Amino acid sequence: MTALGSAATVIHKLGLSETTYRKVLDFMLGISGGVMTAASYWSLLAPALDFAELQGWGQLSFVPVALGFLSGGALLQGTDWWLSRMQGSLEDMDLYQGLAVTGDDAASKGARISQLRRLLLLILAITIHNFPEGMAVGVAFGAIGSAPGATFGSAATLALGIGIQNFPEGLAVSMPLMRQGVSPLKSFWYGQLSGMVEPIGGVLGAAFVHYCRPMLPYTMSLAAGAMIFVVCDSLAHGNKGLAMQGLMLGFVIMMVLDVALG
Repeated sequence: MTALGSAATVIHKLGLSETTYRKVLDFMLGISGGVMTAASYWSLLAPALDFAELQGWGQLSFVPVALGFLSGGALLQGTDWWLSRMQGSLEDMDLYQGLAVTGDDAASKGARISQLRRLLLLILAITIHNFPEGMAVGVAFGAIGSAPGATFGSAATLALGIGIQNFPEGLAVSMPLMRQGVSPLKSFWYGQLSGMVEPIGGVLGAAFVHYCRPMLPYTMSLAAGAMIFVVCDSLAHGNKGLAMQGLMLGFVIMMVLDVALG
């Protein structure tokens, strides 16, 4: 599903003008931001609070969730700082070959590095988000029969909901890459690659269901914090009006999916 979402890069073949093309990409980026914002609550923070309460935190269930959420933002803030210290290495990364910004002057190099930092943060946030999602599905299937509500149907519903949600997440990676000038093929490749950690998390969650469950409140809220950090950063550029409209639409889409699929 992540790969299918990443395949939305085919819009570059529709013969759109440069202005229209940029507007479409900014609108799609806004939708992906809305999806990420809604998913941060319904798919991550709300279940994390429920898990924490079941683990005995009671009225203090917000403690591991708040800690994880702030850690997610701090993780990406630290990553951004670390990337800023690696300017020489970033210039040589294969990801940046083919970008629209060219030239050897200091301003052009600075623009390329700044763009690459934002792209890497986005990919990292989606990847971090996918791991606890896969873990949650693995735990759901691994725990079948251990409690009245732990059924195959409930686990399959969770897997289906997360699968549908992964479609716009693939788009959330590939579209910003294209927006910065990365080729459609590379944008698709990095977009689908961000979902590869999900089956890994699923296997670990199923294999170590009793050990992974206590980690879920923290890991899920950490992923939510990372995603909100990226949404705030990515919408600070481009056609803000279209991006904000897309964000509202994406939020509603994700809300409907999460509520309808339970």
